[in-house]
Amino acid sequence: MARIYIVDDDIQVAELFSAAIDSVGIDNQYFTNAREFLDMDLHDTDVVLLDLNMPDIDGIEVIRVLGKNSAQVQLVLISGHDKGVLHSAQQLAQAHALRVAGSLSKPVSIEKLKKLVIELTQQAQSSNRQGAAAQHMPTLEELKTALREKQLVLHYQPQIDIRSGELHGVEALSRWQHPERGLIFPDMFIPLAEQHDLIGELTAEVIGQSIEQSRKWQQQGLKTNISVNISADNITSLSLPEQLSDLLINNQLDPAMLTLEITESALMCELVTSLDILTRLRMKGFGLSIDDFGTGYSSLSQLHRIPFTELKIDKSFTMSMAQDDESRAIVKTCIMLGQELNMQVVAEGVESAEILMLLENYGCDIAQGYHIARPMPAENLPGWVRQSGMVVNA
Repeated sequence: MARIYIVDDDIQVAELFSAAIDSVGIDNQYFTNAREFLDMDLHDTDVVLLDLNMPDIDGIEVIRVLGKNSAQVQLVLISGHDKGVLHSAQQLAQAHALRVAGSLSKPVSIEKLKKLVIELTQQAQSSNRQGAAAQHMPTLEELKTALREKQLVLHYQPQIDIRSGELHGVEALSRWQHPERGLIFPDMFIPLAEQHDLIGELTAEVIGQSIEQSRKWQQQGLKTNISVNISADNITSLSLPEQLSDLLINNQLDPAMLTLEITESALMCELVTSLDILTRLRMKGFGLSIDDFGTGYSSLSQLHRIPFTELKIDKSFTMSMAQDDESRAIVKTCIMLGQELNMQVVAEGVESAEILMLLENYGCDIAQGYHIARPMPAENLPGWVRQSGMVVNA
């Protein structure tokens, strides 16, 4: 069962929070001394409401200890300080690999608190059930079999032109159709592929399927761009530009219809070779997107070195921009930067009409996220386009 722990040195606040949580029938316990809380045996389903400003041991020190202990609790950070302090504390907790479920500014709305803890306990219980059902992690041999027997399938998430509402393209996202366990999502097998040097083979399979699917869609009268994530292994293969070019020619497709998404972390490996390969890819007409922009350590230098055609804003900024001033400022800055560098700007993680409206107001080009459409099997895309009354912009 999910349990709520309240850590706040102000006993009146702690008792008020406890009474509010009691009123919605959720088990909880409060601590006015952080040392006593840190002696508790914590579980994955637990939720911790943590005040940052406490004497003796403050909330930042609690975060440090929880990180050192690899605690998997869900944290809700609470502070009477400005939002910048809360934001920095959240970044610190995430750097310690802790799960941050949200933050609350004092004085805290009791109704908001009740709603949040109900949502978090329900999510924790649901995740616990799913985790129990998925205890059997894929093995290396299973993954090798999946690659050999073509068990990997692609789902495609639409991207729309924000100004016109037209379909701009789709992003190809890998899934594993396991014969016994059903559909397995990439977070369950991508780390395994990376660990055992199979990510290059997996990426090649994704690219091959994407190109073949693009040809099939064209035969059905649907011509659209496809974005594919490529790995560090791919961009150290000097033969990649020629291989991709030949593949497109054999399928009678325009290279401009394929955009290769590269993360900043991938670019840090063998930079000279990567620059060689990516420049030749651009010369052959492929699009290049810098993915998860803003989360790396050398974003501006990478933009200066490599001929990117697209800047993709990381979803962690987009998803929180409606509530977080700093995230909103980062998104606005990324859009302006992309426009100054003559790049298309894509915002992923568009989860609401409010976020989409903000992006339109800021001049963002392309949007992608659950508010628009979830990833779908290839055969569903033409129907989704027709049902949406959407024009294809390609």
